[in-house]
Amino acid sequence: MADDPASASSAPPISSEEQVALGAPLLPGTRSEIGRIALRRDRLLAAFTLISGIGLALGTPFALKSGAEFFMPLTAALVIAIALVPVLEWLERRRIPSALAALFCVLVFLIIANIAIAAIVVPATDFFQLLPSRISRIQHNLSPLLDLYSTLEKSVNKMFRQIASTPVRQSPTAAVAPPSSILELAATSAPTVIVQFFFGILIVFFFLSGWSGMRRKTITGRTSFDGAMATARVIQDVVDDVSAYLGTITVINLTLGAVVAGALYFIGMPSPLMWGGIVALLNYIPYFGPIIAMFLLAIGGMMTFTDIWVAMLPPAVMIGCHLVEANAITPLIVGHRLTISPLMILISISFWGWVWGTAGALLAVPLLIIIQTVLGAAGKPDIAGFLFEHGTLVQQERERRRRNDGDGE
Repeated sequence: MADDPASASSAPPISSEEQVALGAPLLPGTRSEIGRIALRRDRLLAAFTLISGIGLALGTPFALKSGAEFFMPLTAALVIAIALVPVLEWLERRRIPSALAALFCVLVFLIIANIAIAAIVVPATDFFQLLPSRISRIQHNLSPLLDLYSTLEKSVNKMFRQIASTPVRQSPTAAVAPPSSILELAATSAPTVIVQFFFGILIVFFFLSGWSGMRRKTITGRTSFDGAMATARVIQDVVDDVSAYLGTITVINLTLGAVVAGALYFIGMPSPLMWGGIVALLNYIPYFGPIIAMFLLAIGGMMTFTDIWVAMLPPAVMIGCHLVEANAITPLIVGHRLTISPLMILISISFWGWVWGTAGALLAVPLLIIIQTVLGAAGKPDIAGFLFEHGTLVQQERERRRRNDGDGE
């Protein structure tokens, strides 16, 4: 019986948390009232933290985009420096001072970057300067498609003229005057690029020269042995994953570029090393990079050859080599250690490409690896538990359990 005093006396006492959840009246200064005040304070702090986190997550992309002149070279320099850490540590194990080892790493990077610029940018500039004079050849190669498009366009225009009764009034647009000379273009853009380049080089040098001391101070600054070991593991995992990915992908891309360049040389495509370098560089951008490289090779083929079928051989060769690389070579070499979700890669490329353009798309995958490594070591946040562990869901569950206990009596 529910009214039996014996059964009532034998019922388990209600805890302070249950009293707070059920809204029972509490006496001032009692332990239950203190618990209720503490619970309200925790709820207020949790709500404030959640709102602040949402605001920070929404505002950070716009801050990164508006401050791209600072954040983009800084991020690129940090990614490059992390990739060069294994070379730095190898030199330091040979008793080479940190500053000298860092200088050697920076010089090696500059030499490789200058070779890439000399092999890609200079020939590409000369080649695409011929584009205005090769328009007629491109039009000749595309004449079947242009004729089909012209026929479709005439049909569509005729249909719209019959449907539309009034012409569409176009809104006036403000014309932006382009630079009138190369000197004006260099005066407006080159100083910013030069400053960003030297800023990035200095970041790489100082990061590498102080890497050993910074890592040691970060690890020894932990208050517990477990914290120090966790910090050391996170740092080492980030360095290993980023350097392994960039090193492996660089070797694969250089090999792909060399194979494509050799095939284009036998076809008779001019500047095969330039095209191989373009393919290798764009292959750093998953999914989108090979499509852009194929499009550029199609334009180059139509600028070079008069037969449309011969002109389509360069992009066909590139796509064939890329399919072999992406489906056989890269999975075999990289394996499952650095396997990343294709959805996350697409989201990362879209996000960083929106924030920083082409440079952001090139940095998308290394940044994704760094974020995944840190979250894998630190643990992913439990948003649902953060919101509902001491919230309405638990209160509803306690009320339901209380009602069931009352019905059972």
